[in-house]
Amino acid sequence: QPQLVESGGGLVQAGGSLRLSCAASGGTIRYRTMGWFRQAPGKEREFVASASWSVGSTEYADSVKGRFTISRDNAKNTVDLQMSSLKPEDTAIYYCAGGVRSTRAEFWGKGTLVTVSS
Repeated sequence: QPQLVESGGGLVQAGGSLRLSCAASGGTIRYRTMGWFRQAPGKEREFVASASWSVGSTEYADSVKGRFTISRDNAKNTVDLQMSSLKPEDTAIYYCAGGVRSTRAEFWGKGTLVTVSS
């Protein structure tokens, strides 16, 4: 499976924006549905967004619809998550994932921390 490395996390004020990036190496993500998940302190990991490999269709958790946008560049082997209008409840470790099916994935990055201050 490809190795995934996330970047772009950090501290941002509520209402601000961040862009997370996920770089894959050791294999192509071209034919894999890619996605982002997150885990807040004391909570289970949850699905955030995914982008299919075939027609580029996307799915989002209800909690982020209209605020987050997932995109992928198969040529560069990357997947990004543009996050806007951030809320304190978006604070979590964000994980890039590949081979996403529903709320599960076959392989994962190690995560990047996003902290949204009020």
